[in-house]
This record gives sequence, C-alpha cells and structure tokens, in this order.
Amino acid sequence: MSLDEDGETNKISLIMELRKQGIRANDVLSAIERIPRDEFISTSFKAKAYDNHPLPIECGQTISQPFVVAYMTEQLRVGDRMKVLEIGTGSGYQSAILSLLCRRVYTIERYRTLMRDAVNRLEGIRIHNVTAMVGDGAKGWPEQAPFDRIIVTAAAGAIPLNLLEQLKVGGIMVVPVDNPQRRGEQKLLRLTRTDTGFEQEDLLDVRFVPLVEGVAREG
Repeated sequence: MSLDEDGETNKISLIMELRKQGIRANDVLSAIERIPRDEFISTSFKAKAYDNHPLPIECGQTISQPFVVAYMTEQLRVGDRMKVLEIGTGSGYQSAILSLLCRRVYTIERYRTLMRDAVNRLEGIRIHNVTAMVGDGAKGWPEQAPFDRIIVTAAAGAIPLNLLEQLKVGGIMVVPVDNPQRRGEQKLLRLTRTDTGFEQEDLLDVRFVPLVEGVAREG
C-alpha cells in the first residue's frame, strides 16, 4: 500500500471513530475528511496525522485531538454565510476546517512563527477565505466585530466578557475556561449572547494550553 493510500485508509478510520464518539454533523465530518491534517504537522509526526490524539507543534503548542476539533466545531453551529473569529491559530488546522463551513474566518495568533507557517499551509492547500493577524487574542478583533461565531482554542482564566461583546446578539462562542473550584481542570463552555447578557451551557472537561495575553517574544 502506498503512503497516500495508507493515509486515506487512516483518515477513513478516523471519521468512523469520530462517528462512534458521537460526532453527527455531516458537514463537520466532511470538512475533516477534506482537510489533510498531515499538512499541518511536522514531518516527524506525519505517520500519526490521523491518530485521534493531539500532537506537538512549534513554540511549545499543540494541534488539538481530532475529536476535540470536531466537537468544538459541531457545538459552534456554523453556517455558510457566517463570519467567524478564531482565537489561537496554532497550526492553522482548525482555521482550515472552519473555512469550509463559513463565509470568512478571522484568526489571531500570538506567535509570529506559528502564524507564518499557518498562512503558508493554508495557501498551500488553496484556502483563501481566512484572514490572519499576529496579536493579542484576549483582546479579540474589534475592528472586524461583530462576529456570528467565536471559537477560542486556549483556556481562559474566566469567561472572556470582552470577546462576548464582539459577538452579534444570538451569536455563539465556544471556549475552554478554568474551573475555579478545581485547580488544573477546565470546562468547555458554549455561550450565546442575548439582548441582556449571555446564556451558558457546560459541555465537557478538556485540557488546553492557557490563553496568554500579549504577543509572544520569540528568539
């Protein structure tokens, strides 16, 4: 079996595993099938590209487990005419998945190295509806607000109210937040902005790198 055939077999196995884990949205599963995860990781980990596990990337960060990517995307309930803000570009993989589901993705990364590599990967697979910026994700992107959806791929210390303010009324944010009662634990939340505030739904326990303010100093 060739490497390409082996990769396709592993990808099909991953899709089947995600279905067994409860992912039901066909558009999300289709996006995961179409986006080559192996393009978003280093050569040394390509053999593990379609394993259902997180993998290390540059700058001490990770590319999330495919189940977590699929689950967060499914919970975001993205529509094809929506404008989505992503906090934490990382490898660019989540951006790529979102790009197939919405009108435009705006993504912020604090590491210039990660942003440069992510943009190159997205261009390499001909994705052109992602706008990227190096910046402080905790501040969001007020110049482009309001957004229909916001996804945060790093754990906030508390519900980020300034990001909620950049949502349209009726908009949804999916964000991991530290559990104040249990040190070291995080909960994935879905927050819907209302006319008077927001509604909160607890989704599942997760583990993400922390959401750090400011732009990273590299080198």
